[in-house]
Amino acid sequence: MEPPTDPGQQLALVLAAASTAVERRLDAQLGSVRGISLAEYRLLRALADAPDERASRVDLARRVGLTPSGVTRALRPLEGVGYVATVKNERDARLALASLTGAGRQLVATASEVIDEVMASVLERSPLSRERHADLVALLGELARV
Repeated sequence: MEPPTDPGQQLALVLAAASTAVERRLDAQLGSVRGISLAEYRLLRALADAPDERASRVDLARRVGLTPSGVTRALRPLEGVGYVATVKNERDARLALASLTGAGRQLVATASEVIDEVMASVLERSPLSRERHADLVALLGELARV
């Protein structure tokens, strides 16, 4: 079978392949250096970027593309090892917030360094991407909002 000639199909396939390749590298490095996955890092990063480093599971779900129950399942092990804490609402338990702990803050900082190193390596192998980094980030950001 011939590769698709439709530009939309080509874009979809190339984006998926690039995403998979980068995600695999990041998962491998984060897992071996920090013991977390990229998905866990994304949750921790979303918490780090939230006001007062706290967010509801619904807000986190919107930020990382999971369901609220998926966020709850993903946060449990992070809470178990002390990177995240739950701040309960006195009036309504459904309004509990996830909060980044000091250990979680430190993990985000060191994991961010790992991601910076991996992405620098990825971009070194692609001079065009390095030169057009800002344009690429803007374009992918637009596509992510669709």
